[in-house]
Amino acid sequence: MTRLTRLLLAAFPVVFLLTLLVAPALRLLVEGGRLPLWEPLQDSFLRWRFAWSFLQAAVTCVVALALGLPVAWALARFEFFGRTVVLHALMLPFVVPTLVAAMGVLALLGPQGFLWAWGGPDLQGSPWLLIYGNLFFNLCLVVRAAAEALGQVSASRVAAARSLGATPWRVFWRIEWPSIAPWLMSALCLVFLYCFSGFGLALVLGGQEYATIEVEIYTLVAHELELAQAGSLALWMLVLTGVVALGYAAIERRLVAPAHSDLVVRRRPQGWRQWFFVSGALAVLLLFCAAPLLAIVLRVAAAGIGAWSVLLEDATLAALWNSFRFTVLTVVLATALGLSHALAVRQSLVLRTLVYLPFIVSPVMVAFGLLLLYPQWTASFGLLVCAYALLAYPFVAKSLAASLDSMPLHLAQAARTLGATPWHVFWRVTMPLLRPALRRGMAFAAATAIGEFAVTLFLSRPEWATLTTLVYEYLGRPGAANRDAALVLACLLMALALLAFVLIEWSGTTDAEFRGQADCGAARQTPKELIRA
Repeated sequence: MTRLTRLLLAAFPVVFLLTLLVAPALRLLVEGGRLPLWEPLQDSFLRWRFAWSFLQAAVTCVVALALGLPVAWALARFEFFGRTVVLHALMLPFVVPTLVAAMGVLALLGPQGFLWAWGGPDLQGSPWLLIYGNLFFNLCLVVRAAAEALGQVSASRVAAARSLGATPWRVFWRIEWPSIAPWLMSALCLVFLYCFSGFGLALVLGGQEYATIEVEIYTLVAHELELAQAGSLALWMLVLTGVVALGYAAIERRLVAPAHSDLVVRRRPQGWRQWFFVSGALAVLLLFCAAPLLAIVLRVAAAGIGAWSVLLEDATLAALWNSFRFTVLTVVLATALGLSHALAVRQSLVLRTLVYLPFIVSPVMVAFGLLLLYPQWTASFGLLVCAYALLAYPFVAKSLAASLDSMPLHLAQAARTLGATPWHVFWRVTMPLLRPALRRGMAFAAATAIGEFAVTLFLSRPEWATLTTLVYEYLGRPGAANRDAALVLACLLMALALLAFVLIEWSGTTDAEFRGQADCGAARQTPKELIRA
């Protein structure tokens, strides 16, 4: 590929990022600069919002580590029936829309949920709903990172420690823990970042008292028109998330190390204690990662056939059509952007880094910045599609870039020596090898577009309503019929997410490929996967 061709390819995603992300972020800085930077901290209400945003993220990190590390150890050290299925199922939270997860949490723990039906308390209005929702999305992230880190521990060092009389617990703390600690700290940085800047879960599950800063920004813009104060809060969020992202990058650099060739061999559990340990690990995954989705299905089944009539209503059909065309156009644009970016970044570290920008800036920040910078395009169809593609295309770019990095160079060189033009080499050699990675990236992009919520709330108008906004609209209406309608629509969204999940996993990846199969996952990558990209 010539230098001119690479520059032309790079120009497309770079101009797109500058127009849709960098310029709106700078506009946010200008808007936030209208008020003194410390003014939000002088308001006790906003101080509580900041404190709670930090606290719920920190608590999620602690609980995710406490639950995820034993689960990861069981998956990394034991071989049992269904283990491969469990590894594949860890991908599911990466593609489930935020509103579906929130509906599942409410169906399980909310008013008249299964916990309430079994004589438990109603957790509506408590902080535990949001913590549980955070764990649904982020527990698998910690499990994946810890399982991969444990898979890299040297078997010879473990065997030497055991031969010297060390107990399994002492081997873990003296051999395994120092090796996996950087991986876990890196994953926890991501967990903190996602929870601290989360929007959808906090909007539905947090209520008035336990809403986060992202929800407060949305409230100030959409309901109170306090753009200056919202800009000041957005400026604080950009600074704080940037600090966490820098911390993540600093930890990530420590993970670049050659893998050990003498890996610990997994074994079948022996005795009731080991089987109990494995069963407990699977129960944790079932309780925190599968129970909310099962609760939606059970609640919809209990609602009866009449609740499904919502699928035939005009509003639902219009929302389904909007979701479909937004998704199709988003995938097309994201594929073009991702392919251009991936082909251009092979020899440019700067361009390779730019693809992470949409992951650092939250969808609320993106939507607010676009609203301020392009008010004349607000609620336009084109701006919505571009905003969707901005959030989706990094998944395609990262998946393709990782595949290009691992592609043997001699194949293209052999084709050139046989007289093939660069164009023929690309279509006959490179593209067939990129198809699995392209399919994965497109599936993640489709899942992102189907479940996108924050951008739609900011920039959409009634005729552009999608399934996610329709679910949120039904949730805001009183009555059991509206609650059942929201559950049915959430079930439909979940089915679409499962379709994306099947497309991602359709190739039947082996256990050895588990470490690389989510190299683009919903901005929820494990540290090693980020390095490989």
